[in-house]
Formats: sequence, C-alpha cells, structure tokens
Amino acid sequence: MRTHISLAALAVLAAACSPPASQDAAAPAAGVQSGGSQSSCLSRAYPEIGGPISLVSSTGARVTEADFKGKPTLIYFGFTYCPDVCPMTLTTVAAAYRRLPEGVTPPQTVLISVDPARDTPEALATYVANKAFPAGLQGLTGSDVEVRAAADAFKADYSRVDQPDSMAEYTMDHTSLLYLMDENWQLKTFFTHQDTADTIADCLTLIESD
Repeated sequence: MRTHISLAALAVLAAACSPPASQDAAAPAAGVQSGGSQSSCLSRAYPEIGGPISLVSSTGARVTEADFKGKPTLIYFGFTYCPDVCPMTLTTVAAAYRRLPEGVTPPQTVLISVDPARDTPEALATYVANKAFPAGLQGLTGSDVEVRAAADAFKADYSRVDQPDSMAEYTMDHTSLLYLMDENWQLKTFFTHQDTADTIADCLTLIESD
C-alpha cells in the first residue's frame, strides 16, 4: 500500500540551518513514518520527484543525471556555510553507511549546493573532502538558473535569509530531505531529519534485499 504524502507537505520540510518546529508537525500529517519500518521505507517512491539536472561538479566538469545512472545515488540539497544541519546530516549518512552489513554497497552521495554564489567548485571540493562525511561525496553547483531547475525537479525549495549582523551576511533556508534515486534515476525513497543512522542503514539494507 502506498503511503500518501502531498507535494505541498514535502515543500514545508525545510530547514534554516536548524530543524524548525514545522517539520515535526508536517511529517506525521503527511503520513511519513520515521523509524525505518517496511511500510515507510518502501512506500516513498513518488514519480513526481526527481528529474534531469545539469550542474558543475567540484572538479569543474559538467555533469547530468546520466553520469549517476547505473547505481543508486543519495542526493542532498545544502550549502557549505550551513553551520549545523548540513554537516549533521552528512555525518549521519556516513554513520549509516558504516552500519551497512557486508555485501550492501552504499549509494553514491551527492551534495547539490543551494548557495552557488559562494559555493564554487573549489569551495565544494574542500568541503566534500571532510573525512567525517561519506567517502566519495560529490559536490555540485552551477548557475542560479541551473540550481533552481535541479531543486524544482526534486520539489525542493530554498531561499536566502539576510543576516546583517553576521559575518556570513546571509544564510539559506532549504528543504532538508535525502533523496535516494535508483540506478535509473527514479526516486526509490527519501529520508527526513527524523531518520537516524540506524533507520537509514536499515532501509538501505531492506531495499538491497527487496
């Protein structure tokens, strides 16, 4: 049975570098059950989510969704200046991969920056090399138009929030979901901020054996 979740409900699962109260209220109302249960993990494949991308990798190479086909890919929209939610999410993913049983290969992990003004390929290359993050993490950026098109394809949203009293000058509100695309670039499932390393690992293992 397919768990129902509206695209509008997905849009409010956003973070301004710390999970807002609206996330906790939105997820249960949308029928998203954290905890890694079978019904939740295997019923989050929505054909409306996901689509073509054309971005620039941290090596400076142009990439599209075709470059990621052939194996699962875990996608996260974030940015390098994010002080806590983004690094916390990526370290949770790394911990989940360490919990995978032998024989279960972790997906390719991709960070798509929602702050292309600051997140140049060079800045992303430094950021994704953090050893606390998943091995082989790839960073993608692009023009404002290219990044917005990628976010729209995933029903993700982001916006700039000025912080005149901060040295960073501004931060980015952004949807905080992890999208697992299958080898054909179709959404297999997604994870919210409520998922832990254990629930992510359990779900990835379940999908591998499904």
